[in-house]
Amino acid sequence: MAEIKVPELAESITEGTIAQWLKKPGDYVEKGESICELETDKVNVEIMAEESGVLQQLLANEGDTVAVGQAIAIIGEGAASAPAASEAASEPVDETETVMPADRAEQQTPQPVAVAQAPSQRPIASPAARKMAREKGIDLTQVPTADPLGRVRKQDVASFAAQPAAAPQPAPQTAPTPAAVPAAEAGKPVIREKMSRRRQTIAKRLLEVTQTTAMLTTFNEIDMSAVIDLRKRKKDKFFEEHDVRLGFMSFFVKAAVAALKKYPYVNAEIQGDEILLKKYYDIGVAVSTDEGLVVPVVRDCDRKNFAEIERDIAELAAKARSNKLSLADLQGGTFTITNGGVFGSLLSTPLLNGPQVGILGMHSIKLRPVAIDEERIENRPMMYVALSYDHRIIDGKEAVGFLKTVKDLIENPEDLLLES
Repeated sequence: MAEIKVPELAESITEGTIAQWLKKPGDYVEKGESICELETDKVNVEIMAEESGVLQQLLANEGDTVAVGQAIAIIGEGAASAPAASEAASEPVDETETVMPADRAEQQTPQPVAVAQAPSQRPIASPAARKMAREKGIDLTQVPTADPLGRVRKQDVASFAAQPAAAPQPAPQTAPTPAAVPAAEAGKPVIREKMSRRRQTIAKRLLEVTQTTAMLTTFNEIDMSAVIDLRKRKKDKFFEEHDVRLGFMSFFVKAAVAALKKYPYVNAEIQGDEILLKKYYDIGVAVSTDEGLVVPVVRDCDRKNFAEIERDIAELAAKARSNKLSLADLQGGTFTITNGGVFGSLLSTPLLNGPQVGILGMHSIKLRPVAIDEERIENRPMMYVALSYDHRIIDGKEAVGFLKTVKDLIENPEDLLLES
């Protein structure tokens, strides 16, 4: 018999939430095989078995918070078999396994099942049902089900959530008076969702940034004509040679690196009463996922060409959207670039990604009339850009100069190639 424990993840991560059990008691697991998915503040990681054997017991349920080093399951020797009936009430069951005869289903009326009598007991439910209940803050013991074995399915949770009474009620001793109930909840339909661990961490960090930095933002606009023309002319050949598409992000990464070299305090960090000037250029590129915004880091951008940067960005974005990012992918960035333009944003004020002191915001490219000289006006593809910076160590002159350098290089991509 051996315990499976939550492994050391990173210095800043001390606990996580069991998002999903991938194995159930009675299953045989090989050494190195994943048994559960753990949601942490930064990424989802899979916990693997350190030896082969039969999964004897689960010591934590889906949705439970577990600490690093805590035992979450027991594995031992023996033949693989289905979990005993006594264990079934505490283990997740795949909702696709339930097949009910039609005549029996018609006679059955939805009502709470016997196995979920006591709130302290964990009802039988599919992983999908548990996930939805956790997100909506619903107690599974209160969800009626028509299943003859009492198994709660995803559709049962969805139906329960649609009822006005599905929202969790506060304890009687702390119930607010009618006057204190928000107007939106006074007899009107609402949905109450529990914030995921990652969303809570994002909220906490962004609040800390606004409270602990002297953040300002400066703006400029870039004529994208030259880059668009260069990209049209070179994108097919670029793809043939490098098997990766040439996007706009690599141009901005290379321009940002050149500007950081010229204005080194934008590539710095405050540590106590000291300024740490970083002579390397690991650029974070913000990626939107279903779980929230993450910022994987492209390493050593000053040493990489356009193809290498585009390839790294594509790989990191794919890993982010499939929850495959490692902690190493997210740590150690020196400067961040975020592109709200992919969602249609025309102008925004990006928040710093602490402890970094600068972040560049890209936006939508829009045709706008531009004065060429005193007599001519032309429609040009223009992009607003924003630099948010920590005014404690970066003066306005440096911030404006940084953004002007980025603008000049993007508008003259030949110069950017020389800088590279």
